Amino acid sequence: MPSKKPNIVFILADDYGWNDIGYHGSFIQTPNLDSLASEGVTLENYYVQPICSPSRCQLMTGRYQIHYGMQHSVITSDRPHGLPLDEITLPQKLKENGYSTYIVGKWHLGFYRKEYMPLRRGFERFYGYLTGGEDYWTHRRPNLFAKDPNAFHGLDLRDQDKPVLDQNGTYSTNLFASKAIEVIRNHPQNKPMFLYLPFQAVHSPLEAPREYIDMYKNVKNTLVRTYAAMVTAMDEAVGNVTDALRKTGLWNDTVLIFSTDNGARRNAGSNWPLRGWKSTLWEGGIRGVGFVTSKLLKKAKRRSDALIHISDWFPTLLRISRASTNNTKSLDGFDVWDAISMGSPSPRKEILHNIDPLQRRSKSSSSHLWSDDIFDTSTYAAIRSGNWKLLTGYQDLGGWKHRGTSGNHFEEPEDSHDKHLWLFNIRDDPQERTDLSEKYPDVVKVLLNKLASYNKTAVPPFWPPPDPRANPALHGDLFGPWL
Repeated sequence: MPSKKPNIVFILADDYGWNDIGYHGSFIQTPNLDSLASEGVTLENYYVQPICSPSRCQLMTGRYQIHYGMQHSVITSDRPHGLPLDEITLPQKLKENGYSTYIVGKWHLGFYRKEYMPLRRGFERFYGYLTGGEDYWTHRRPNLFAKDPNAFHGLDLRDQDKPVLDQNGTYSTNLFASKAIEVIRNHPQNKPMFLYLPFQAVHSPLEAPREYIDMYKNVKNTLVRTYAAMVTAMDEAVGNVTDALRKTGLWNDTVLIFSTDNGARRNAGSNWPLRGWKSTLWEGGIRGVGFVTSKLLKKAKRRSDALIHISDWFPTLLRISRASTNNTKSLDGFDVWDAISMGSPSPRKEILHNIDPLQRRSKSSSSHLWSDDIFDTSTYAAIRSGNWKLLTGYQDLGGWKHRGTSGNHFEEPEDSHDKHLWLFNIRDDPQERTDLSEKYPDVVKVLLNKLASYNKTAVPPFWPPPDPRANPALHGDLFGPWL
């Protein structure tokens, strides 16, 4: 372990695809991310959740979402729900251990009561927004491209607990980078720092400053050009933040983690050659771009194939910060620091990707080799154990998106739309092209039993109805607590 408590900087990109970074072969320019990754350890067998809130809650708690009722959808701005208050968060534990704790950017873990806000969940400093997405320039919801006539309208940008009214026209990627640099410069160097920087980029809507769009004049497709510009703007912002760490003398004692929260969307970004996209349990939705960079790594400048999940950061970062996991609930995450720093085998052998009982439909009359006395295979679920991955339920069939400068080309799968069980050897078939469920029925049964065991530990999903009292028009044109 590091000889003293290191600074921890966790940068989370939003909807950032597997094939959207230079070192995975993208045409998009990401020189800063590529340089940081080359100095550290790239995580090539790293998993996140397929949508925003579930990834963030597992990062913050080290626990699977089935264990606190968040296995269905994301936290919305009009429903009274959030990360349950009895869940202990990563910044709470780090703060107990002497860390200064900062968040700059996207929260998306609930705000319908003040107790759910970042300043009540372990962070001392908050600059950012509470909901899932907004306009990059005005910092308002809905964005200019939204089509829902019933959507609530309002401002969503705060400094601590007060609305920010003077940043209309400031691009959020640049704004959050500048605020993170401000935090770094003002941080007292006699204390360790936890800086959580969840960028808005590269979530919808597709918006970027003109100078970055002009860098991709050779890209014919307008959407691809704008998305590429957004990525490069984020890359430059990351470079500016790391420059600030170096100039303030904090870099040598810092562990920097970069991660996406889920795969790229179907209509923006690329997860090639992986199947699927955001909101799916195919590899394109859940295998994430990630790397760790630090002078404190024992074996750097390498690629890691260690199996790692976003829930593993909770125990891993507590260990390197010399904090205790005492008084936390039973963790699903593993301490993977030795796997990252020294190349040791990962202690993780299995990942529950999700079980969502609210996302299911009545099965068709199609033939089925497995009875549902083990696990209801119409339930939307997926698990990886060793090299095997099982998916059940009526999945979006996904597909493979080839992206070029002239646009996107989709390769559709041949699966029938009433199919509801797949088995893949992910080591041999990371593109999920060959279903092996009929060839290996015994493996299917083993994995169905595993899903059934996990399901016995799940709490019911909490999915309350929309609450009209959430309307910002009732609260000074500002998204925020309403109960």
